[in-house]
Amino acid sequence: MTTAANKRSVMTLFSNHDDIYCHQVRFVLAEKGASYEIEIIEPNTINEQLMELNPTGSVPTLTDRTLAIHTPYIILEYLDERFPHPPLMPVFPVERAEKRQLMKDILDSWYAAIREAEHNKSEEKRAASLNHLKEQLLASAAAFQPYFMGNEFSLVDCYIAPLLWKMHTLGVKFTGTGSKNVRNYMELVFNRESFRDSVRREGDNTFTEDK
Repeated sequence: MTTAANKRSVMTLFSNHDDIYCHQVRFVLAEKGASYEIEIIEPNTINEQLMELNPTGSVPTLTDRTLAIHTPYIILEYLDERFPHPPLMPVFPVERAEKRQLMKDILDSWYAAIREAEHNKSEEKRAASLNHLKEQLLASAAAFQPYFMGNEFSLVDCYIAPLLWKMHTLGVKFTGTGSKNVRNYMELVFNRESFRDSVRREGDNTFTEDK
């Protein structure tokens, strides 16, 4: 693993276009203004360099000199510590723990739902999963204030924004009670330069939403 990582003098992200976890990492890298190379791994293909670094072949995988990481939340926290400005986590331990718990809850609930919607072969079940997820987000509309659970942009938003972008690309429209808060958040974060950079890697940087 060390030898393979040493072959690259620049931080490298092994990613694919569609994976929500890869999008998280691209967003944080852009937010930090970090210089890095990207290697696109197409689904169901084998990349020898990636397999040497990470035998599971999973993405995202990040290499930085002798280090190779392939667990998404560890990658994000590493990047926040590796590039301390701008900080994406609070300074105080209690607040940091609260953010970590919130991110874990998002992964266990909302990320699980979007993955079920993505991979379910039944169109009816896919639609039901997306609708249920949309209802959960609308029920949490008060948390978008203007960023998620706070006035300052944080690592939590680097979890929420790729989730909402995925829903947007799947054709989900937010309407009804609570939708204004969610749509305002989407417009705010999707128009952030770092977010635009993260989706340019996918060849799409457009977002329009009816008011």
